[in-house]
Amino acid sequence: MGKTVALEGASLAWARNAFAEYYGRARIPPPPRFARREYAAFPFATETLMRRHTSFRRPEDFQSFLAREVPRHVYYSSAYYEQPEHAQMAAKGWLGADLIFDLDADHLRGAAALDYAGQLALVKERVRDLLDDFLFGDFGVAPGATQLVFSGGRGYHVHVYDEAFLPLTSPERRELVEYVMGVGFDPMSAIVEVREDPANPLAIEGLDGGVEAARGRRGARSRSYRRLVPPETPGWPGRTTRAVQRLLARWEAEGADGAAAEMQALGLTARSARSLAKMLIEEGKARGIRTTLSLEVFPREVPKEFLPAVLRQAAIEVQGETDAPVTTDIHRLIRLPNSLHGGTGLRVVPLDRDRLDAFDPLRDAVLPSPSRATVELTEPVDLEFAGTPVRGTAGERREFPSATALFLLLRGQATLPPAPAP
Repeated sequence: MGKTVALEGASLAWARNAFAEYYGRARIPPPPRFARREYAAFPFATETLMRRHTSFRRPEDFQSFLAREVPRHVYYSSAYYEQPEHAQMAAKGWLGADLIFDLDADHLRGAAALDYAGQLALVKERVRDLLDDFLFGDFGVAPGATQLVFSGGRGYHVHVYDEAFLPLTSPERRELVEYVMGVGFDPMSAIVEVREDPANPLAIEGLDGGVEAARGRRGARSRSYRRLVPPETPGWPGRTTRAVQRLLARWEAEGADGAAAEMQALGLTARSARSLAKMLIEEGKARGIRTTLSLEVFPREVPKEFLPAVLRQAAIEVQGETDAPVTTDIHRLIRLPNSLHGGTGLRVVPLDRDRLDAFDPLRDAVLPSPSRATVELTEPVDLEFAGTPVRGTAGERREFPSATALFLLLRGQATLPPAPAP
């Protein structure tokens, strides 16, 4: 639920009024089975205490609640209850819960070095992987049984409404998270032994007894060698091959020095890292592995450093990154789609997979700006918001579109200046 910057005085009143205008005119669809869910909200106040254990029987009551309370943050339960309004969790009567995945830039390796827009782009890549590789792929979830939601902050929520997942217990959900994160997976399982068929030197017997074209030498004696599994192989082995291919392509683009530096960071000695980087990048072995999947591109046996260095890094690259407590908590509160995020003023936008690629949060989740507001910056600002550069120094007074001013106020980067004395 993130940190909420405290607002006071004119800043608090102005921000609350902006939210009141939105909730006064917006018609927010209630979530599925809305009468079985608990709702909770943080109000606009100097001391923001969560109000929870609220439920609704009619959609119009739900709409009236939002317009009346003007919540700074509003959540609803992933769980369904017999008595969602009961103040004691044990007495609510748990009936099941949606499966929720929360991907946030706070949990992604490498995000700390990026600006806000870069973090949003990075987390969107991970969401694609979660949907395409895991939910639609390995788990077999139908796209129509999911809802993707931009959180309004720095991430996305994926809701799975498939009834097969509703009764899962917390330990069972933990198993799903661990699978997504690759817990216990040995990346060496992406390497298989393949054997030449002595009766046909141009064919190699590999996975499942299948036969594929080989680059073997005619007349060579039967032999075995190692190769990566095909990238389309289901599950983590195929996912690892794809990650190895991406990794090697990146190292080729970065050059031998960049590849060697990464290998040293993985624990190789400087000498081994330089030697392996030279072989992979300067001698073209990386391209050979990417395109043929064979480890026979090396003139002699595979260097002992290669598999640990590349596969270990590839395993890091393909690690699923999701907020495990959100998925495993069968009583979790999750941000309400189409509400406003109290830390940014951005809309919590529901999406589907087809819209994800073109979706730009800093354009598509920004409220209309019918007016402008003057704010006083409390820290240096340099970012792109709603297609416009937003720049200034601490202490500077700047006029911005109202949505931009709201964004800066809620993030603690600006305040409303005192009204002039009469």
